[in-house]
Amino acid sequence: MKGRKSADLRNLSDGDLQTALRDAQETLTNMGFQKALSELQDTAYLSTLRRDIARIKTIIRERELAVAKG
Repeated sequence: MKGRKSADLRNLSDGDLQTALRDAQETLTNMGFQKALSELQDTAYLSTLRRDIARIKTIIRERELAVAKG
């Protein structure tokens, strides 16, 4: 599976970003459990998910700072 592009994420609304963040975090948690039980096939997707979560959090923070700035 491929990660999301930041340009695509920037087009989402704040609510959609929060939903995407929550879904990605839940998926990461579930995949972590699968990895611990040796049931996970694609371990490289864990790092892709972590990067996606970081991208989403960065965009949310940029929007917060833009609102606070002006």
